[in-house]
This record gives sequence, structure tokens and C-alpha cells, in this order.
Amino acid sequence: MKDEKENNVEEISPFKKIIQPFADFLKVPKVLWGVNISYMIEGMVYFGILTFLAIFFNDYVGLNDKVAGWMVGAFTGGITLSMLFLGGVSDKIGIRKALLFAMISMFLGRLIFTGGPFIFPWGKGIHSMLFVTSLLGLFFVVIGYGMYQPAAYSAVKEFTDEKTSAMGYAVLYGVMNLGGFLPAIVSPPIRHWYKNFAINRLKSMGVNINPEIHYGILGVFWFYVLCTFLGIIVLLIFVNKKTIRMALEEKRKKDIKNGKSEEDIKKEEESKKPRKRSFREYLEEHPLRDKRFAFFIFALIPVQTLFAHNWLTLPQYVDRALGPIGKSYLETFVNLNPILIFILTPLVAALTSKSDILKMMILGTFVMSLPTFLLALGPYIPTFLAYIIIMSIGEAMWQPRFLQYAAEIAPPGRTGEYMGVAQFPWFLTKIITSLYSGWFLMKFCPIEGPKHTQVMWFIYGLIAVSSPILLLLAKNWLRKGISKKEQISS
Repeated sequence: MKDEKENNVEEISPFKKIIQPFADFLKVPKVLWGVNISYMIEGMVYFGILTFLAIFFNDYVGLNDKVAGWMVGAFTGGITLSMLFLGGVSDKIGIRKALLFAMISMFLGRLIFTGGPFIFPWGKGIHSMLFVTSLLGLFFVVIGYGMYQPAAYSAVKEFTDEKTSAMGYAVLYGVMNLGGFLPAIVSPPIRHWYKNFAINRLKSMGVNINPEIHYGILGVFWFYVLCTFLGIIVLLIFVNKKTIRMALEEKRKKDIKNGKSEEDIKKEEESKKPRKRSFREYLEEHPLRDKRFAFFIFALIPVQTLFAHNWLTLPQYVDRALGPIGKSYLETFVNLNPILIFILTPLVAALTSKSDILKMMILGTFVMSLPTFLLALGPYIPTFLAYIIIMSIGEAMWQPRFLQYAAEIAPPGRTGEYMGVAQFPWFLTKIITSLYSGWFLMKFCPIEGPKHTQVMWFIYGLIAVSSPILLLLAKNWLRKGISKKEQISS
């Protein structure tokens, strides 16, 4: 009778499926809210700078679209490669230290990068000192980010339980995207104000004004330097020894309440401590030795090219092809995806928390890739908005589940390592996409001359849709491997 009653409640209370995960997550410890706030700030800064990074290399360093695309690809790809080597830092020195070291490194890097044009104004290509200074600043950011993201996901795994973990990963991914949308609000007024300030200052100095230069973006970059410093303060306040100790004590009490003995808890804590391994042992235990896992993550490269186009192609496409409206509201159009992801991700996670992970990956990648063909109809604002909305729904369906899968299958004490390895195909995606995106822009969406963007997006659509097709063809083989790892669908 009891089982029947519980099933009845489940049937007549579908709304509870949505509300309960949110209610459970609100009970997470203070330290995790600190990680989330920091991650939101970092999302704003990272995506805010990325929106203008290629344009910066065009306007200030004097690079063409092709070379500027290579630089952006090297930066974003470098971040992912850095995770591969530095992802395990949080496992060795602790989450708090890893997060702080990462944020300090990123602050120094952005300070150097933004200060470069004031020391070496208007470089002359890759041989200029401004180019060298820009590379140095971006290098520090790459090092910092390599530690930062794996440490943040390690924090979710460390400070959530079975009831809150799925929502924890979704919320972390969501707040990063909320931060990614904030430039659409804060950047335009800062950019326009600083543009007028810079132009008036240059005119007073007798400098000829080039109307094609985006003078306002340096003001936006300085704002992001200050925000990075604010992120360090947030970590010092919320993620400290006291809040971490309280979180671990709270989790310990929950474990005991759920039936775990003191001995079980001690064994679990010991297993989380990283052990020393020889290079041979490292290779033998490497995640990529699992053929199914390797195929699973590499098959996602084609659809992930759409993420890379968010900063390699969309800013220039919106600026050059969508007319005066696109040019005036560039940040808003380019950063619509993050706010949609912020809204959609926790809702989708709540609705699909018990869904088959492979099914969600296939459906999600299909939904994400197919709307690319809408842009092949032509450079129209309605089709562009439809593309962003539908693509975002697909992303919300599969991306957080993939990140959860990578974190949860990691053996104790190796979460950061697994998160870093799972990002390796993402590194390849960024590099590969940057190799051709600039050429496509010069060919089909140049700064001046006729534009044929339909061809560009049709080709990009064909590339993206190959991911769900690969997953669909291999689903039975993949399912066997996933079931061996106890499929994640909590």
C-alpha cells in the first residue's frame, strides 16, 4: 500500500519534479554559494572580453581576420589545454588555494593585457611590442583558467550530495552563462561613454580619428579588470577554511543520518587523497584508454564548433551583416545565448534529472545543431534570434549532463584530472575552428564588399549535425560502456 501511495503522489504531483531539486539545492553550504558568485563574475569577464578579442587584434594590433582568428583560437584552446595539465592542481593543493591562485593569475594577466595599448599604442602586426604584451597577458589568463574551472567543478562534487549534485552542476553552468549575458547590459554604456572620452582626448592631442576603430572596448576591458579583483574578494569572504570546515561537517552529519558509519566515512575521506603514481601507472589509468569514453567525448567536436563560433564568428557577423541594429547592439545579440542558458539549464535539469544520459546527449546535440541551417536562409534578425533560442535549448539539454558525467565517473581524488582530460576535445575544437573561421569571414562576410553568409552557415550546419549522427549510430555500443560505469542520471 505504501508503494502504491508513493507512486500515486508521483503521478499527481509532476510539479514537484521541477520544484524539489531547486528546494534541495537551496540547502547547499555557504562555501558553494561563494564558488557560484565567483563563477558568475568570471563568466561575465571571460565572455565580455572574448566578444571583442578578435576585434581588438583587428583594430589595435593590426591583424587581419584570419590571423586574429588564430590568436583567439590559440587563447581559448590554450585555456582548455591548460586544464589538461593543471586540472589536477585542486586535487593536490585543495580547492580553496587552487581557486585563489587561479584568480590572482587571471587578474595579473588582464591587467597586463589591458594596459598594453597605453604603453604601446597601435601595434604594427605580430612584430610589435603591443602584440608581445598582449600575448603575455593572455598567457597568465590561460594559466589561471586551467586551474579555475576544474577546481570549481571539484567544489560541486565535494560539497553536494546525491540529492543536490545534478542541480549543483546545472546551477554552476547556469551562473557562468548568467555572467556571460551581463556584458549585454553593462558593456554598451561603458563602451559608448569611453569611446566619446577617448575620441575627445585624442582630438585634443591632435591625433587623427579612424572611424573604423572600436575606441570604447578598452574602457570595457578596464571594467573587467576591476571585476576580476572583485572575484578574488568574493573567494576570500566565502571560500575560506571556516566555511569549508562547516560544509564538510554538514556533509558528514548527512552521511551519518543516511546510514553511513564513521568507518565508512573515514575510508571515503582517505580514498579522496591523491596518491603518488609513476608515469607508467598514470598512462595505464588514463581516462582516454577507455575507448567508449574517448569516442564519446571526441564525437562532440563537430557540434562544439558552434560554441567556438560564438566568439570567432558571431561578433563579426552581427557587426557586418545584420545592419545598423546589429552594429549598435552587438553585445546584446552575441550574448543572448548565455541568459537563455541561465534560465533553461536548471529547468531542463529538473525535468530530465532521471532521463537516460545518452538519450539526452543525442536529442540535445540534434536540437543544438539543426537551427544552424536557419542562418543559411540569409542575414535576417528574426532567423538569427530563432537560431540562438533553439540552439540554446539544445545546449541546455546536453552540456551540463556531459560535465556531470565526466566529474562523477572520476575515481576519488581525481575529479580535477578527469575534468581536464574531458576538455581535451574542446581544446581541439577551438584550435581547429579558429584555423578556418577567419578565412570563411574574409571569403563570405568581409569588412567591405559583397557578403554571402548563407554559404558559410550551411557548411557550418553540416559540420555540427555530424555529432548527433555519430552518437546515434554508436548508441548501443556506447550504452554498454556507460552501464558499466553506473549511468549518471540522478
